[in-house]
Amino acid sequence: MSRIGRAPIAVPDKVQVSWTDNNFVTVKGPKGELSQQIDPALSLALENGQITVSRPSDSGEHRAKHGLYRSLLNNMVVGVSNGFTKSLEIHGVGYRASMVGKNMVVVVGYSHPVEVQPPTGITFSVDGVDQATKATKVSVSGIDKQLVGEIAANIRSIRKPEPYKGKGIRYAGEQIRRKAGKAGKVGGKKK
Repeated sequence: MSRIGRAPIAVPDKVQVSWTDNNFVTVKGPKGELSQQIDPALSLALENGQITVSRPSDSGEHRAKHGLYRSLLNNMVVGVSNGFTKSLEIHGVGYRASMVGKNMVVVVGYSHPVEVQPPTGITFSVDGVDQATKATKVSVSGIDKQLVGEIAANIRSIRKPEPYKGKGIRYAGEQIRRKAGKAGKVGGKKK
């Protein structure tokens, strides 16, 4: 069996999980509510505060879906209980972010500031507001892991880090492969 698929999902006391006959799962917790359609061929069981996902056969299709839907269920349980956060860093002279209401305004070297509106269930926060850092740390938070990752990727795509000086928006802790740049003249005068 799939190592990921056969691992049970621990459900905290404050989280309620319910599903219908055709495996439409709803997870409610202190941070909100998420729902997801699980493949009806898979069977779900809730015992002793743990959800187990089992597959009907060892066919390639069932094996592939087993681990996938178990991971999606686990992300839903973690999301409604703890939530997810992606952190981004802005590098570059004069590059910064600021909050205008719920929207985030990013200044990254274009002729105009770029305004990013959060979808429902997503919140932005800007950290590092002082003279030295000038608001260069951004956090994207929410209960839906997929949506948090997608919004963070969209913000990063506003100005991807370039390979020569590393200027741009990157994930926190992301390593940028740097290029050497011009080699310069070799051997003196040009002919």
